[in-house]
Amino acid sequence: MTDYAEQRGDLLKELDGLRYEIDTKARVGYLILDRPPVNVISETGRKQIAALLAEMDADPEVRVIVIRGANGAYCAGGDMRGFLKFPRDRMANLAFNLGMPERCRKPVIAGLEKFAMGAGFEMALACDVRIATENTQIALPEITLGIIPGSGGTQRLARIAGLGRAKDMLMRGRSISAAEAFDWGVVAEVVPDGVLSDDHAQARPQPDLRDADQYRFPPRGAGLRETPSRPRVQIRYRELFRQAQARLFGYVTRAL
Repeated sequence: MTDYAEQRGDLLKELDGLRYEIDTKARVGYLILDRPPVNVISETGRKQIAALLAEMDADPEVRVIVIRGANGAYCAGGDMRGFLKFPRDRMANLAFNLGMPERCRKPVIAGLEKFAMGAGFEMALACDVRIATENTQIALPEITLGIIPGSGGTQRLARIAGLGRAKDMLMRGRSISAAEAFDWGVVAEVVPDGVLSDDHAQARPQPDLRDADQYRFPPRGAGLRETPSRPRVQIRYRELFRQAQARLFGYVTRAL
């Protein structure tokens, strides 16, 4: 396994509330937020997150990156005590570091569990796909502290869910459930509680990406050789799209 600490020097020698794992068989890199009890992210942790994601993005052994939390939760936000001591002329770095998933060339998936709030949710919004457990509460509660989300949440949430819904969450500091987030298109899938836990992830058999047959799409033009009417073409197109979507989310769930 690649030693990221050697490549990044002092920054990654002592991870601050983080750890990483590489599953070489499934070719999945896991970035795990691990600061009990609710995995808040420190200023040092933000820099380390960006560095680790950059290394995973460059690692040929990794095809998919998964960000999730330990301790039965994803992330309750940033470390507010450290935030008050942060130099004002480096505030832009906070958003830049948590926006790293958006700059990765490989798919980045966020596994949300129990809490997805503040900085943690802003980082999830920068990911390609978000999956949440049924008990997850999602929020950008900064307005209740007299500040606004400063790591990209205002822009990304508006683009994903729409301006009206984003204003509802941001201006009221309102939390939404995983089911409501799914209805808004903020999360792609809602899974049972416990599916994203450490024990479940270790027990889950991982797919072997060398067996590509199970991920093949139907042959080109399948089902369209009889020049059917337009309604039948649309129905067949929807069937093929659902099959492809099922393959994608089946793999994503197994990766988590």
